[in-house]
Amino acid sequence: MPFEPVQQEKLSHGVIRQIEGLILRGILRPAERLPSERELSERMGVSRPSLREALADLQARGLLTSKAGAGVYVADVLGSAFAPALVKLFSSHDEAVSDYISFRRDMEGLAAERAARLASDTDLMVIDAIFQKMETAHQKRDPADEAHLDADFHLSIIEASHNIIMLHMMRSMYDLLREGVFYNRTVMFRQRTTRETLLDQHRAINVALQARDPAGARAAVAAHLDFVQMSLSAQTKADRNESFARKRFESETGR
Repeated sequence: MPFEPVQQEKLSHGVIRQIEGLILRGILRPAERLPSERELSERMGVSRPSLREALADLQARGLLTSKAGAGVYVADVLGSAFAPALVKLFSSHDEAVSDYISFRRDMEGLAAERAARLASDTDLMVIDAIFQKMETAHQKRDPADEAHLDADFHLSIIEASHNIIMLHMMRSMYDLLREGVFYNRTVMFRQRTTRETLLDQHRAINVALQARDPAGARAAVAAHLDFVQMSLSAQTKADRNESFARKRFESETGR
């Protein structure tokens, strides 16, 4: 018979499963510092020896890391998603940008569709709160702040889709985007018309999600990323034309 005696779970195993779950769900993020040993043991209702046993196990498996005198942190488990050589290759080839946006269009469209169906009311409140921050940042005309919130907005949708694999894969992709590997996102915020359009597009995505409209949410994401791809292509062409214009100017003036 396929039955075994039921054994009482060690407290350390309960701690391990809880921390693993928080990492899987993206609630504990790479490089995030855990509370102190005393605070964590009190919050989880376990003794310090049981907590230490659990933390040691998680560190041995590479999920946590300790820094002398600084505490315990979530390991940067996303850092190995792409080899450094491949990251360098991405940053030096224009076609990688086009493929990246196409990939995002497919994945984020699916995530938005899932979020419209599966997100909790709190998930939708988080998305809406980030969009409100985007509106505030838009008035301040801070490209860096807008770009950061843009990434947070899209990641909040992926989190609300409740697909663990998609969450970690896309978070890694966004880390590369924030580092400017695929394109410099502040380029998208140079012109007022582009900034207004981008905000309106994020508003359309948010409205569809809040209305729990799966098809509308997916279509809004697709329209947004199609616009991003078109704008970046136009900017690349404009930069190339300007480069040639400068060469002609230098040739005419002898400068």
